Amino acid sequence: MYTDYKHEPFTDFTKEENQKEFLEALAVVKKDIGKEYPLVIDGKEVTTKDKLVSYNPCNHDEVIGSVSKASTKDIDAAFEAAKKAFPAWSQTNPVARAELLFRAAAIMRRRKHELSATVVKEAGKPWVEADIEVAEGIDFLEYYGRQMIELKDGKKIESRDGESNQYLYTSAGVAVTIPPWNFSAAIMMGTTVAPLVAGNTVLLKPAEPTPIIAAKFVDIMREAGVPDGVLNFVPGEPHEIGDYLVDHKDTALITFTGSKATGLRIMERAAKVQEGQRHLKRVLAEMGGKDTVVVDKDADVETAVNAIVTAAFNFSGQKCSAGSRAVIHEDLYDTVAQRVVEETEKLTLGDSEKYENYLGPVINQKAYDKVTSYIEIGKKEATLLTGDESDDSTGFFIKPTIFGDAAPDARIMQEEIFGPVLALCKASSYEEAIDIANNTEYGLTGAVISNNVDHLEYAKQNFHVGNLYFNRNCTGAIVGYHPFGGFKLSGTDSKAGGPDYLLQYLLPKSISQML
Repeated sequence: MYTDYKHEPFTDFTKEENQKEFLEALAVVKKDIGKEYPLVIDGKEVTTKDKLVSYNPCNHDEVIGSVSKASTKDIDAAFEAAKKAFPAWSQTNPVARAELLFRAAAIMRRRKHELSATVVKEAGKPWVEADIEVAEGIDFLEYYGRQMIELKDGKKIESRDGESNQYLYTSAGVAVTIPPWNFSAAIMMGTTVAPLVAGNTVLLKPAEPTPIIAAKFVDIMREAGVPDGVLNFVPGEPHEIGDYLVDHKDTALITFTGSKATGLRIMERAAKVQEGQRHLKRVLAEMGGKDTVVVDKDADVETAVNAIVTAAFNFSGQKCSAGSRAVIHEDLYDTVAQRVVEETEKLTLGDSEKYENYLGPVINQKAYDKVTSYIEIGKKEATLLTGDESDDSTGFFIKPTIFGDAAPDARIMQEEIFGPVLALCKASSYEEAIDIANNTEYGLTGAVISNNVDHLEYAKQNFHVGNLYFNRNCTGAIVGYHPFGGFKLSGTDSKAGGPDYLLQYLLPKSISQML
């Protein structure tokens, strides 16, 4: 009935007509600058006095818009609405739930440039990256819809003579979705619709720097026909409602993407059974990375250079998958390091509204201060090769910065910086390079640049990351093609965009009937 899944095509911005269309979409988005957006609880729009304000990171004096803030009283109302809607929604035909996602994906496809332009303005993401992200959001809806259709009849199990056995999946309850700001469209959409298509009802608390794109997505879901109470939009400050959402007795599922510290806090709090709670909470957490590009001595130099620069500086390094460090065999170290610096110095930095700018700003003052403080740490730990220029007078701009000859245990080699900072480290052998790549508490992504088949096989067994890439960069996972999630303290390895992801939002039920 439905075509096979294929990921959404990316826009070719080298074509003048596509650039023109995107500029028109930016103009449309600019007309909504300063607009206010309500909460949505039980299908009703709720306006509160307190607002969560979204600022343009390219120009921190420009307000993109504001959303109403949810209080704990509003959260209680959202839980009541979600509980009330759950019985009917969980028993809705899974195909009908999937078709809701397909309708929403079609609306998003028609509004793709507008949504991407919103991400450009609100998150400071360059055109190409914003377009890819919205395409990924569409992919999540299309892929998870198809996955739910596959799961609707359960799995085959065996039956004995005189007995009929079934293995079915049932919905879990009320899900809380807490997405990040760095993929304010894609991850927000994916972590909202996955529990929803599995028959759960959802409370969505968007990331506080980027609530406008989430408000637009909720409007799209309502246009697509999501029933009242099934999706509730409850923005707010983490310190005001974060713990309340996690602790609430009616929370059954929590999906979180963000820092290690917050993820561990959520897992600890969710483990406590609250008064009146009659279930164990399930947490899906993606908590960051310190990802490595390993360059073998027989690697193609230009492939290595492209992989390192792309992984380190796409979206100014604000990705959990960013290749923020490269471990290079000593035989190629000087050549690769020189070429990486040369290519990095060609990158353009500036306002993300302009197509020609490869890098935009970091997200806000807090991020700017963190990243620049790590640059100061790096200057004490390693050799500054390029960069170390920053300016927050208008927006939060930091020039791509590279450190060479970093020690494996240096802080800039160990700690997640989440900005345009790259550390280069030398290894005397391939095995040592893999050991260095494994020496952090994270295990999210990694790349190996090598033409040695035995070395690639060695990495399959010994490079301990959830997403491993050969002869390419370590970012840019595509839904259905590169299921995404990491080992160690990178998270619960829930593999978003993969064939078993929805199972984490479902409860398996075994039914046996005597004949």
